[in-house]
Amino acid sequence: MSWIRLRQVALVALDLEPVVAELHEVFGLEVAFRDPAVAMFGLHNAVLPVGDEFIEVVSPTHEGTAGGRQLERLSGDGGYMVICHTDDHEAQRQRVTDLGVRTALDEVHDGYRLLQLHPADTGGSFLEIDHQPGGDDPAGPWMPAGPEWNSARRTHIVTGIVAVDVESRDPDRTAARWGAITGFGVDEWTLRLDHGTVRFVEGPLESLVGVTLASASPARSGERHMIGGVQFSLT
Repeated sequence: MSWIRLRQVALVALDLEPVVAELHEVFGLEVAFRDPAVAMFGLHNAVLPVGDEFIEVVSPTHEGTAGGRQLERLSGDGGYMVICHTDDHEAQRQRVTDLGVRTALDEVHDGYRLLQLHPADTGGSFLEIDHQPGGDDPAGPWMPAGPEWNSARRTHIVTGIVAVDVESRDPDRTAARWGAITGFGVDEWTLRLDHGTVRFVEGPLESLVGVTLASASPARSGERHMIGGVQFSLT
């Protein structure tokens, strides 16, 4: 039976390093990879493991980039992408085609299949659903995090990504759209994937606005930290 997991979130920042430093200071996270390939999009980045999931921070290196336009829409740092992982990419691509959803990127890199959907057709946020060969094991390979990501894995403060909050001016429509794209049912603006939950909230933005992390210590459950324009909560 095929599955879809919440695997990575991306933030966009005017200045990359202060956001990366704050993620390290607050959650003890370490950078696993800085992908030179994102330069083709006018960006530089850092990817930090959170258990078997990942937080990516991107920042524009010149004008006229999609990341820069998101900064303008948000009037500052904020959420950028929700990235999922599936074992059945062909079925996912067929659903997207049947729904008439446009793709921003549909590429293969060394077997890694990337499917980034056009946010005008999804609502809420960039939604990306990828396939990683050999990725059935969550501790296995994940191309966006580089070949040695496990060596940067730190779980003494947070152990994984539990949920994300996606803001939309029309959460009914956006939730239904994401449900149709993924093939999962939606209950009261909540999309529950095989691992991880997407919660839709009403507001003026079309963006990822919140990330809930699993705390390694019950004493820190309930903490909230605004980092890079995104609300991080511990549970």
